[in-house]
Amino acid sequence: MSRVLYKSEIYVIPVLMGGVSENQADNPLINTERIREILDLYKFPLITGLLGLALLIVAISLLIQYSKYNSSEVVFNTESTSSAGIKVRIDLEGGVESPGVYELDSDSRVSDALIAAGGLSADADRSWVSKNLNRAAKLTDGGKIYIPKVSEVASDSSLSNLSDLSHLGVNTSKTININTASQAELEALSGVGPVTAAKIIAGRPYQTIEELKSKKIVGNSVFEKIKEQISL
Repeated sequence: MSRVLYKSEIYVIPVLMGGVSENQADNPLINTERIREILDLYKFPLITGLLGLALLIVAISLLIQYSKYNSSEVVFNTESTSSAGIKVRIDLEGGVESPGVYELDSDSRVSDALIAAGGLSADADRSWVSKNLNRAAKLTDGGKIYIPKVSEVASDSSLSNLSDLSHLGVNTSKTININTASQAELEALSGVGPVTAAKIIAGRPYQTIEELKSKKIVGNSVFEKIKEQISL
């Protein structure tokens, strides 16, 4: 028949194995009462700590799973750099410091070509440039830009020798460029006064002449009068 062992009897096993001294009997190796008191005293901090540890483990596990999932979804976008290596060649002659053929990035503008050529020369016809050359126009591969010099005679025949440079922002016609024309030049258009000319300048830049109507710069009647007299 079994019975419950009391605190004073916990040392019975070591006694059977060889005996203990009287001091050892009074001080058992495992004081269960003390352990129980400690557990009762720190019960809530221990439970809180264990719950916190469990939540930390769950959070780390979820984070690892999330990282693995995202790593499989990574896609490198190369569209923005696909044209980075594309070049265009442009022949720049006439009144520039260093005439010649230049290779530039595909998104370069006429102004970039002028910079590459060292800028306008001292004898360049700057008046012609300001009236006819759109420096913001994009370059086209294989194109040519000729900057006339002051000493050259400006005539229709000389302009025709420049070839068709409209795709490079060069105006070789008698029309007025609404992106570069001055206030006075715009007022010379049929039906355009000081107020409308100022509105045209304020509405720049234009991609098409029809934007004068879409931006409500001029009405249909005025546009019909000037559409043959203007260009980009």
